[in-house]
Amino acid sequence: MSLFHRPTARRIFSTAITAACALSIVAAGVQAFAQQTHLWTQSRFDEFSKGTPLGVAIGSDGTLRQGPGLRETLTTPSTFIWSIAFDKSSGATFLGTGSPATVLRVDKSGKSFTLFETKDVSVQALALGPDGSLYAATLPGGKVYKLNASATAKLDESSATVVFDAATIPEASKVDGTTVESKPADGKSHYIWALTFDQKNRLYIATGGPAAVYRLDGTTPGAKPEEFFRSDEQHIRSLAWDAKGNLIAGSDGSGLVYRISPEGKGYVLFEAPRREIPSVAVAADGTIYAASVGDKSHNPLPPLPLQGLASITITVVQPGTMQATNASASVPEGTDIYVLKDNEAPQKLWSDKDDIVYALSAQPQGVVALTGNRGHIFQIGADGTYADIGHLGAQQGLCLTGGPDQDLLIGTGNTGKLAALGATSKHEYASDVLDAGAMARFGRVEIEPGATGYEIWTRTGNVDQPVRGWSDWALLKDDTVASPSARFLQWKAVLQSGGKLGGVGINYLPVNSAPVVDDIVVAPGARLNAQAQSAGQQTVTINFPSSGQGASISYDGTTSAPLQAQKDRTAITVRWAAHDDDGDDLEYSIYLRGDGESVWRLLKKNLTDKAYSFDAIQIPDGGYQVKVVASDAPSHSFGDALTGEKVSERFELDTTPPVIAGLAASEKTSACEKAPCPTVVHIVFEASDTTSPIAHAEYSIDAGRWQFLAPVGTLSDAKHESYAADLPASSLVAQPGEHLLTVRVYDRYDNVGVAKTVFTSAAK
Repeated sequence: MSLFHRPTARRIFSTAITAACALSIVAAGVQAFAQQTHLWTQSRFDEFSKGTPLGVAIGSDGTLRQGPGLRETLTTPSTFIWSIAFDKSSGATFLGTGSPATVLRVDKSGKSFTLFETKDVSVQALALGPDGSLYAATLPGGKVYKLNASATAKLDESSATVVFDAATIPEASKVDGTTVESKPADGKSHYIWALTFDQKNRLYIATGGPAAVYRLDGTTPGAKPEEFFRSDEQHIRSLAWDAKGNLIAGSDGSGLVYRISPEGKGYVLFEAPRREIPSVAVAADGTIYAASVGDKSHNPLPPLPLQGLASITITVVQPGTMQATNASASVPEGTDIYVLKDNEAPQKLWSDKDDIVYALSAQPQGVVALTGNRGHIFQIGADGTYADIGHLGAQQGLCLTGGPDQDLLIGTGNTGKLAALGATSKHEYASDVLDAGAMARFGRVEIEPGATGYEIWTRTGNVDQPVRGWSDWALLKDDTVASPSARFLQWKAVLQSGGKLGGVGINYLPVNSAPVVDDIVVAPGARLNAQAQSAGQQTVTINFPSSGQGASISYDGTTSAPLQAQKDRTAITVRWAAHDDDGDDLEYSIYLRGDGESVWRLLKKNLTDKAYSFDAIQIPDGGYQVKVVASDAPSHSFGDALTGEKVSERFELDTTPPVIAGLAASEKTSACEKAPCPTVVHIVFEASDTTSPIAHAEYSIDAGRWQFLAPVGTLSDAKHESYAADLPASSLVAQPGEHLLTVRVYDRYDNVGVAKTVFTSAAK
């Protein structure tokens, strides 16, 4: 029975995918059954989110549907666009930017003009006045400038009108609507986060450090700003209006959402678990949406200094969410969005541990959330279902506002770009890239039941970036991939009107690749797993040549840690490292070939371990090489298996002891200048080995302590060495008479030859 003809297809589809992935890891890595056909799938929201939607909404239920399109309309010289204002009457868009800090006017054709430039770090907020003037708030100067929105000459700080200066405003006359004694201005710089006009055309200015809302009557020439509302929070971060003329404000510090009456009386609607409310939005039915970010145990907004503005960095003066975007430890990852309704308990509508929301926009179908760290745009329904409706790529989404034809205008950071989210004729989704781990043949494409109005295209390549030498997009042929075999694959869905697409599975079979023997080392005189071991038996450490200086390498997921063997001159141990890119099970065969021979002789086959010891006694002394052949036959059908091999460096096999000839010892009187001269025993002998040089010699008298004996010339480096030495009287047995002299000679491989002779001493 087909997988997709069973009941509850989505659940079974997901279960089958999970099982398939458990049996075969489809990414580049170890695969338990490399010869089997694999199934690579995308069926969940988090899997689809790794792809690129173009006019496609990725639903939280794992379904692709047509959605709004995202198009870039302008790239600015600035790093950030912090605020946007749209003039419906003229169709012009105004951008408040940072680094450098400017106000740009963008006409309908997309042409930009620098309307205002400041030495401050950023233009944080913009608002269009009822008279057509544009109001711009700067950081960290804490000033609001009134600009002629239609000016043809660029304005600067000296030519623009300052209508609000936080450094000259008295600290307070009200707290939550209660009149208190005014204090003189302290001269500190302040944050200005938001600007908005009420229905009476009065400008409201949200500040931080301290948190307050100031009001300015823009209709009265020369009017002075007055304090409208003050909070004991650190910042008022966001503003919005409800239908009753109340100002909705979000704070930073305790994460409060205020409802401020027209008289300036504040009422806390909600205290969020997080510290900051970077954005609030009010729907037509009065529903309030509030984004909450940050950790209450940390303050992500340090105080601004009194002087030295030129030394202030962008991360100091921007919101806590910007710092989170830059991976600051001050603000934890993630955002919660809450819904506040009259006479109802606050409800968490949406939560994400990765995305940080910078801006909200209330829509008839719910709310649109713009994220600043990953550049995703989410459309969240009133029931909590959501869809990822746009990716800004590497850009950070910082601000949004309504634009022409009900489009949403979006400002980004890194770099500062203006984008529009709205109707589009192109609805495509490009998947994440499949890495098959090796060259693969691609087969049938499985689609979850219920999908309609779609086409599937594929392309393949052998580098991980699709823009570098990949095949062209090819439409499926008989539900099968028509693209050529390759290591990487990407699929694309094109959705027609009303189309939807759920899970997509790609069947593929990796093309077998040969195993590789990476390293090999031969250790003569060593044996693994010796049957009989004495307590004092010496061990031999077997390292790979590439790890001889302590560097640890790994092959096929295993380390090259030293291997311990027992010292045994009658054995040879071979150790090797091998891997298979397909993750196949391997077996090994070992061959031996001597100097001057052309035929490799099999020592052992069907090995699964990566070390082997064999006897050397029955093999003639001489020079040899070992060959290790790795085969992936355990994981493949007969005839499909491949092999890889490596030959060791030449080594010498020597199990024959040296031969001692001409051993003689005699007592004599040594030559000296003054009699009596001492008596010594003069010994001579020859030592020879057919394979390896003589290493050293020793002698013993009457089974006494062994003493080192140097050859003639003192350097022992040849297969034949001569020995002639006078043994001092002090080394002789004090008793006169017959004595036993024993000599033993070692070659380079610790083979030992022994000889003895008897001499007579006349010692007195």
